[in-house]
Amino acid sequence: MPDSPAMQPPLSLQWPSEEATERFARRLARLPQLANAFITLHGDLGAGKTTLVRHLLRALGVTGRIKSPTYAVVEPYQAGGLAIWHFDFYRFSDPREWEDAGFRDIFASPGLKLAEWPKNAEKCLPDADLELEIHVEDDDNRRVTLRAATPLGHALLSELAPPCANP
Repeated sequence: MPDSPAMQPPLSLQWPSEEATERFARRLARLPQLANAFITLHGDLGAGKTTLVRHLLRALGVTGRIKSPTYAVVEPYQAGGLAIWHFDFYRFSDPREWEDAGFRDIFASPGLKLAEWPKNAEKCLPDADLELEIHVEDDDNRRVTLRAATPLGHALLSELAPPCANP
């Protein structure tokens, strides 16, 4: 009997290069469920969170400059009819900023939301559909753990998990 969504184990991946990160981003971009997902990205400075987002935005069809929202907190994008918001809560410290900036309205609207440093805004954020934890193993290698926290997240994780090999 397959695991129920609540019991779905995390998915562990190895990214031995930036090209592997890009391949993952292209694979994720092909999933129709992604259109209204909220994905959090965890990892130390330099782990590759923004690199993954850039590859994902390109794979979704975003053209033009893709910049880190470290100082702006959020950068909006459009790809086809898809609204995308890239948040970076590294410098976020005042929950009043959440209301003043209209983040509640953004999270209530359709579209893809990607958030770096979500712990800094965790009291304001809804539950993430999918959490990505990126660990640096050396200059090129990353170990990535994906966890689903919602039914949408479980659907995404199921699509990303490699198929079971036949015995």
